Parts: sequence; structure tokens; C-alpha cells
Amino acid sequence: MSELSSWREEKQAAYLYRVVSETEAGTPRAALFTELAGEAEKQAAIWERLAGEAGYLPLAPYAPDTRTRVVAALLRRFGARPLRTVLSAMKVRGMSLYTHALQGHASQAPGSEMGKRHRGIGSGGNLRAAVFGVNDGLISNASLIMGMAGAAADNKLLLLSGIAGLIAGAFSMAAGEYVSVRSQREMFEYQIGLEKDELDHYPEEEAEELALIYVARGLPRDDAVRLATQLTSDPARALDTLAREELGLNPDDLGSPWGAALFSFAAFAVGASVPLLPFVFASGTKSMAIAIALTTAALFGVGATLSLFTGRNAWWSGTRMLSIGCAAGLVTYLIGKLLGVTLS
Repeated sequence: MSELSSWREEKQAAYLYRVVSETEAGTPRAALFTELAGEAEKQAAIWERLAGEAGYLPLAPYAPDTRTRVVAALLRRFGARPLRTVLSAMKVRGMSLYTHALQGHASQAPGSEMGKRHRGIGSGGNLRAAVFGVNDGLISNASLIMGMAGAAADNKLLLLSGIAGLIAGAFSMAAGEYVSVRSQREMFEYQIGLEKDELDHYPEEEAEELALIYVARGLPRDDAVRLATQLTSDPARALDTLAREELGLNPDDLGSPWGAALFSFAAFAVGASVPLLPFVFASGTKSMAIAIALTTAALFGVGATLSLFTGRNAWWSGTRMLSIGCAAGLVTYLIGKLLGVTLS
């Protein structure tokens, strides 16, 4: 990134810091973001000097672009918490404050036992994603088959429709997951690139920013400065720390886009195959009866499994999911019935 672009990034960050501070008026965060705005202005001055040495001067006074003004308007309307991902992407640091406890609960240093336990809990996300993927495939393909059945379609057409629904839905889920994870990784890589440039040019200012965040969490000023200086003294550890504490990003949560896509494809396909398989091995009304029985059992099982993540009663969760799935199937069946009569 050129010196001129870096100067604009810092001026934009300073502008947004002040807007965040306005929205946090009356809270400890307001002072933090005001100080961070000051730090951003200092860093902008460094880039301005470097831009001058590169022959870019004189620089026009900074004026926020359309994107920045839109984000500022959203900030004033909704506050920083729901916009923290957008703000992180626009180089506004300290967003981890909205996902970590503040006064009296300073974050654990990288590598601490608390951090390890949190990463262990996070690893269960694959199971959660698998359950939701199976559920999506189950409900969408069962609804499709019921809709086609309502239109008085024969078994071959139901089978063909179910296969089409499975393939289309699985590819759609895989594509969506790929784009989502790829976008997350691109943002992370871009932000890490910015942090690396800043550490190379002004490590003391980066340590000061990090110290301000620790102070906002309740750590005494001297201890915060000492910890931030220690963490930023090692470039590799500094980047990991800045990603977590300034950007609110967890590098451990970013998986492979292709792995996520294949995982979503498989989970959806498993769920979509449940109401489809009876039409492969049976015919007539028997296949439909088996499909309904398998689907209702699977819906209840998925709902009961979700209770592991919600803490609700397994019977209640299973019954709720069964009710939702049955309602979706009934509606699509009736729509298919209506269309079948209308178009016949």
C-alpha cells in the first residue's frame, strides 16, 4: 500500500473513531475512541511525512468519501456493536471491546489457559454447522417433494425433482459458504497486511493503541503499557495479538473456503437424501409413506440434536422442529395441489 493510501486509511479511521466516540458518550468507551482518534491522527502525520518524501505533497485536506459517510450515518443510528465487522474492515480498531468483557475483566494474554479453553469450545462449531446443513437439506427437499406430490406427480418425476433439489441446494449451500469464508479470509489478510506495515513503520504507536484497549478493559495503565510493549516486541506474536485485540478477529476461526464448501455440500446432501431415498427403492404410495415417516423421524432427531447448543429440552426442541417441517411440507403440498388443479 502506498504512503498516500495509508494516510487516507488513518484519516478515515480517525474520523470514524470520533463518530464512534459520539455514539458512546457517557461510557468508558467514549474516552478510549477519542484517544484512538488521536493515535490515528499521529499515524496519519507519519504517513504524510513519508508521502512528502515520496513526492506526493501537497496533500489535499481529508474529506470522507461516500462509503465513510454512509457508515458514519449508520453508526449514529445503530451504534458500533452491530457494525463492528464493517468498522474493522475500515481500520477502526478496538472492536473486540464489543465481544469481550470490560472493566475488571481484562482479556487473557495469548496462550493462556482461558484462551485454550475458548478455542476448544469453538471447535464444536463444525458439529453445529453440520446439524444446520442437514436440517436445511431435509426441510427444503422434503418440501419440494411434497409440493410435487400435491401436483399429482408420479414416482419417477418425484425422484427426478428430489435429485434436482438435492444437487441444486447442495451447490447453492457450497457456493454461499465458499464466498462467505473466502470473504472473511480476504478481510483478515488485508487487515493483517495493514497491521504489518504499521508495525514496520511505527511499532511504538501500535503498542500505544493496544495499551489503550487493555486500559479500557480495566488493566492499570502501567501494566497495560508493559503488556502491550512485550506483546508487540515479537512480530509474529504481535500480528496475532493485534488481530484479536484491535480487530476482534480470531485467526483460529478462519478455515479453508474449499473445506467449508465441501462440508456444507455434504451436510445438505445428507439431509436432502432422507426424503428422497424411498423413491429409489420403492414405488407407489408406499414410497411416499416411507418418505414421510423417515422425514418426520429425522426432523425430530435434528431438533433434539440442536438442544445440545441451545440448552433447551430435547423433546421440546425435537417437537418444535417437527412442527416447523410438517408445516412447510403441508403448505407446499397444498400449493402443489392448487397448481396441479389449476394447470391441469
